[in-house]
Amino acid sequence: MEKNPIHVLFLCTHNSARSILAEALLNHLGGGRFKAYSAGSSPRENQQPNPLAIETLNNAGIATTGLTSKSWDVFSSPDAPQMDLVITVCDNAAGETCPYWPGQPATAHWGYEDPSAGQASQDEKRIAFIKTLHMIRKRLEIFVNLPEAGLSRLRIQQTARELSQS
Repeated sequence: MEKNPIHVLFLCTHNSARSILAEALLNHLGGGRFKAYSAGSSPRENQQPNPLAIETLNNAGIATTGLTSKSWDVFSSPDAPQMDLVITVCDNAAGETCPYWPGQPATAHWGYEDPSAGQASQDEKRIAFIKTLHMIRKRLEIFVNLPEAGLSRLRIQQTARELSQS
């Protein structure tokens, strides 16, 4: 009998860069054991992720179909998928009051600098996006390789929080 995947929601204020990278990367690495989503408290109005996030993912061979910037309210409704883990990936989202998540999922904070911030050139921002993707990948590769027995609710939260220190 096939088990249901572990549902993980990545949060960032605008849901256009870091959370999008994390969503796509976990879905890529997760081997069906995980289903990743992303959202933000103030998503981009046009619902389009940062073009450099999409470019970075495409260049890394990671699927980008269906990625959109969306409000975290989408995941707090009764008919939304129930999350097992919610990870904030920016300091702003970590400090905000999150909505109630059905099922009271485990939580963790993995802070990354915003690769799209500042007045850097496009080439400098491209490099920042690549570095951010690599930092996210480092944590997610450890996470997805946990043995099945290591994926209890308590262990998921403990591991996610431990990974914030690496």
